[in-house]
Amino acid sequence: MDKNLYHVLGVSKDATEAEIKSAYRKLARKYHPDVNKDSKEAADKFKEISCAYDILGNKEKRQKYDNNEIDADGKPTGFGAGGFGNGAYGGNYAGGNPFGAGGFQGGFQSGGANFDFSSIFGDDIFSQFGGGARGFGASARRPRKGDDLAYTMRLDFLSAALGTEKAVMLQGKSINVKIPAGTTDGQTLRLKGLGNPGPNNGPNGDVLITVNVDKHPYFSAEGLDIHLELPISIKEAVLGGKVTVPTISGKVMVTVPPYSSSGEKLRLKGKGIKSTKGQGDEIVTLKIVTPTTANPELEKALSAIKDEPIRNF
Repeated sequence: MDKNLYHVLGVSKDATEAEIKSAYRKLARKYHPDVNKDSKEAADKFKEISCAYDILGNKEKRQKYDNNEIDADGKPTGFGAGGFGNGAYGGNYAGGNPFGAGGFQGGFQSGGANFDFSSIFGDDIFSQFGGGARGFGASARRPRKGDDLAYTMRLDFLSAALGTEKAVMLQGKSINVKIPAGTTDGQTLRLKGLGNPGPNNGPNGDVLITVNVDKHPYFSAEGLDIHLELPISIKEAVLGGKVTVPTISGKVMVTVPPYSSSGEKLRLKGKGIKSTKGQGDEIVTLKIVTPTTANPELEKALSAIKDEPIRNF
């Protein structure tokens, strides 16, 4: 059964040209033989993804492939399929070398135009690896680190702020992952040595876990500080009083000073995030909220108050 070229590049059949190119660039960077020295597996994988991109990266060839006019190797399907040299690859594969006589440095032929590998690795990629292309087995095999594995994890706000442990399945095994207090949205946690085994007895790769933190209904974090907007009534703002305020570690009683204004801040020492980096505070921002229904007594009392200047413009 023919391989599926879309699966080779890890894209869907309705992927855009840009998505196909992006997937190829990512895989080419990972499996390029100059990056994976003396790895036959990487060389074979690189050859496979390059062949897949030669077809899917070319609009005309991709259409023929989707219409089953050519197979995954670029050969015409059905009766009357001619010599391979005039097929999808223009003869470059007839001698078993998909990259032509010039090797990798000459660029990969795709749709009659060179694919410039400097767009994947940077202009100095070949100078970094000693100039021109080399054979896949040119130097002695050396141990190298295994590939890292990437995962994502979703956490609620309080678990990320306070720190927690969470069991996750990694390569069929359940592992307890420690989440440090103060973990932020998008932060990546590295688990050393839990990735893929290293070729030639090299060290294992790592596991990289990207943490997605859910938003909280009323808390937000800035560094180690927790921020909270506290609604207060007109009465509380004018007369002051005791108000119950939530923190990430529980509720506390806070005194609102008399004649407080919206936007004023109260600092609750030590009520923020506690981590190895230190101890944060909770910053409470006051917000005066007027009644939502008519209150004749309040209106009468306010009408009796003498106006005083509060604006200087």
